Amino acid sequence: MPRLLSGALRLRRDPRILKLPPYVSALCVVIGVAWLLLLPLDSYSRRTYISENALLPGQVHTYFGGSDQNVFRAYKHEVNAVVERDNFEINDKLESIFSGVGLKVGRQNFTYESAGSRYDGENIYAILQAPRGDATEAIVLVGAWRNAKGELNRNGVPLVLTLARYFRRWSLWSKDIIFLVTPDSAAGPQAWVDAYHDAHGGGVASLPLKSGALQGAVAIDYPQEHRFDSVHIVYDGVNGQLPNLDLINSVVHVAGGQMGMGVALQEMWHRGDTYADRLRTMLRGMLKQGLGFASGPHSCFIPYHVDAVTLQPFGEGWQDEMAMGRVIEGTFRSLNNLLEHLHQSFFFYLLMSKDRFVSIGTYLPSAMLVAANFTIMAISLWVRSGQPDGQAAASKKDEDEIMTTTLERHFFMPLGIVAVCQALGVVPLYLFNRLPAGLLAPAFALFAVVNLALPYAFSRLLTTYYRPTTQQYQLMKSFSLLLLGMFLSTLATLNFSLALLVGLLSAPLSFAQPWSSPTSSASTTLAARARMWGSGALLTLLSPTAVLALSCLTLRPAGELLFFSPLGDALRRAAFAWDVSGVYTPVVVWCIWWPAWLCGSIVALGEPGAEPKQKSA
Repeated sequence: MPRLLSGALRLRRDPRILKLPPYVSALCVVIGVAWLLLLPLDSYSRRTYISENALLPGQVHTYFGGSDQNVFRAYKHEVNAVVERDNFEINDKLESIFSGVGLKVGRQNFTYESAGSRYDGENIYAILQAPRGDATEAIVLVGAWRNAKGELNRNGVPLVLTLARYFRRWSLWSKDIIFLVTPDSAAGPQAWVDAYHDAHGGGVASLPLKSGALQGAVAIDYPQEHRFDSVHIVYDGVNGQLPNLDLINSVVHVAGGQMGMGVALQEMWHRGDTYADRLRTMLRGMLKQGLGFASGPHSCFIPYHVDAVTLQPFGEGWQDEMAMGRVIEGTFRSLNNLLEHLHQSFFFYLLMSKDRFVSIGTYLPSAMLVAANFTIMAISLWVRSGQPDGQAAASKKDEDEIMTTTLERHFFMPLGIVAVCQALGVVPLYLFNRLPAGLLAPAFALFAVVNLALPYAFSRLLTTYYRPTTQQYQLMKSFSLLLLGMFLSTLATLNFSLALLVGLLSAPLSFAQPWSSPTSSASTTLAARARMWGSGALLTLLSPTAVLALSCLTLRPAGELLFFSPLGDALRRAAFAWDVSGVYTPVVVWCIWWPAWLCGSIVALGEPGAEPKQKSA
């Protein structure tokens, strides 16, 4: 045993161990990506199932249809008559319809300001008091006047009115039903749900009427006039939050099983169950989850632990408005059966298709491995910063002397550089959330130019006036990677997709290092400078500004010549999401990712000076 312990101690002191962390770090990234690519396989994903037995989706007969179609056509005629009028006149008409059915009606004004723009309007809602309930629980049916694309919800709003009249005739409801009509799909629902939970600001009016705790919400997005074939379920919430999986499974059972409709997720219009289709569905869901923006009227309900989805009919088929109404009726009948809030199924999952998913225990190691590579490199750099560079080659020296030889760490300047980089992240965070919408794209272009020159300016300033040593560059990189690994590991449990995306784009920072040394010859210095500029160019392409600009360029519509148009829209949406929805993605980009990139670029462009003298322990 003493011999074994002595061997372990010598192995710990072996300088060759310090050469392993870069390979271990790269292996973590490779395994993390491979782990993600394995998830769509049957061996790693699971079939969906209903955890809450009380839901009983698709087990009741739906009666919506017949004469209700004539009612729908009459309401649609009423709605079309006020399409060109303003929000308040439209709500006057809707209030008369809701009141005529016998429902209590409330109206709410709201005003938001974001990026120099004003978002205001008036919500209207009606409450159907449950004949068998005590007003302690409620379900919400949302019909936005315009959907997230700005299209008029021509069939969605009349369908909400028709279902309000239809539900009023039934005495089986044990939960109140709230029918909500908002002028848009973002600001209006956010104002209403904030006020419902008494979390609204000064620009949002309080609600004159309330019911009980919200148990679920379903939004209708039905702008098309022709018959449809399938239903698209939109379930992405703000900041990557997701509704309880039982709600999605219930809609799939009702629409796909009982009604015989096709069901699609993540805009996968052409359904398939191949590995490629599952992978595309998963990656699309991860991209939307990573961005964290609201994807429909349902998104603002999820942060309040109200499970919600948006239903969008699509395709060419024989299903009509009555079929869509029966899907909603079946879903509401299932939610009406609940004895308590949905809690048994999953809240953290990735959907591969309508009937396959992976839970957090299966996919989380992928992001954790990517985040772990930063921590591994940070610890390795801390250890190396206390070791003399010539230790590995000094085979003739006394071994005990080598093991006790250490360097004094000068970490005040590296800490200061990392602190300055972190503090500078507040500047773009403030600018891109406070400037008027018309100035966002030009300001971003100016910031991109400054961002391009900033690492070179920092590096030249340090080289000219301070001449940091290799040890100080190692400590600078170690502190930066330690913060990045810590932030991403924590973020992975809240928003897996955002942590993984930032981690993969930041992975080259783990291997950034100064390519020149004070003892290099002229020929090696020339080669080192070429490698330095090459690594600097690579890191520039992976900077947050470059990634955002390239993304907007890729998503530019066909024939669109102005690049600033999609870029300005993206920045305006980000500012709106920050001001209204409380999305924290800008914080992750500008206060976590960008400082780490800036610090890594400074290290990659560094030219170390002479090393400090050795100190014997």
